[in-house]
Amino acid sequence: MTTKQIYELAVNMGMKSDLRGENGVKKYLERAKKQFERLDKNAQAEFDKEKMINPYSDTRVLVDNKKKVIKKVLAGIDIDGSEMLLAKEMGDIDLVISHHPSGKALADLHSVMDLQAQVLADYGVPINIAESVLRPRISEVGRGVSPINHNRSVDFARHLKLDYMCTHTIADNLGADFLVKAIKKEKPEFVSDLIAMLKKIPEYKSAVEYNAGPKIFVGAPDNSCGKIVVTEFTGGTSGAKEIYEKMAQAGIGTIIGMHMSEEHRKEAEKYHLNVVIAGHMSSDSLGMNLFLDKLEEKGVKVEVCSGLTRFKR
Repeated sequence: MTTKQIYELAVNMGMKSDLRGENGVKKYLERAKKQFERLDKNAQAEFDKEKMINPYSDTRVLVDNKKKVIKKVLAGIDIDGSEMLLAKEMGDIDLVISHHPSGKALADLHSVMDLQAQVLADYGVPINIAESVLRPRISEVGRGVSPINHNRSVDFARHLKLDYMCTHTIADNLGADFLVKAIKKEKPEFVSDLIAMLKKIPEYKSAVEYNAGPKIFVGAPDNSCGKIVVTEFTGGTSGAKEIYEKMAQAGIGTIIGMHMSEEHRKEAEKYHLNVVIAGHMSSDSLGMNLFLDKLEEKGVKVEVCSGLTRFKR
């Protein structure tokens, strides 16, 4: 496979596992095309045309040296200069894959957060309310990533002549879809049942050994789960804390997330929601592993680093 083909595989897998469903993703891409067509020529020249075929602005090829065949990749949760020097030292790495975004993918992280509004709508929060509550948070995230040195690791990869890509929301989609299916199968009734279910999953079971396993952030083990949602697992980064009131009104009982700030936690507690935090690196590893499994099926060898715990299925 080439780097471009690996990227296309990642995007395709991300779209198939998107919680919005195939039609939701299709509509999103159609809107991007219409947005492009309405622009004047100067604006079209600046438009990120990848958005018309890839709905995830935080998943991009960042360096492509046009190698004919990618035989081996080094994948990690965060890839920076140290991991790239490791790849160079290993000697046989053709492509470095980061889960968390860098370069232009990081600079446009906020654009993927629209996904959250549609997912919330599918769980019962009116779409107009979800969009209205989320919009200020999207702007906040856009301003927050603005001053970051986005291209630092991209320049590192270019100097080392390493191909480099990031697979953020696509891997988060895979992990979220995996958990939605697990919940439907296991049907946990109490929060303790949900914790037990998560701990059966290798990535979370392993995280327990490092004191980073699934935790109850709000609620108690003997609380009834009610309606369980996977709303804080994909879509760029944490959404707006104001959404918890609307989620409670929509009949949601328990939220599964990767991580949660104290400010968000207090707001969820205020509206009597149970919150189970599965774990950040372990959840990222789950999504990445599902992608890397497919990559290995295609004949590409995989090595991991940077907090990615590798389990094959």
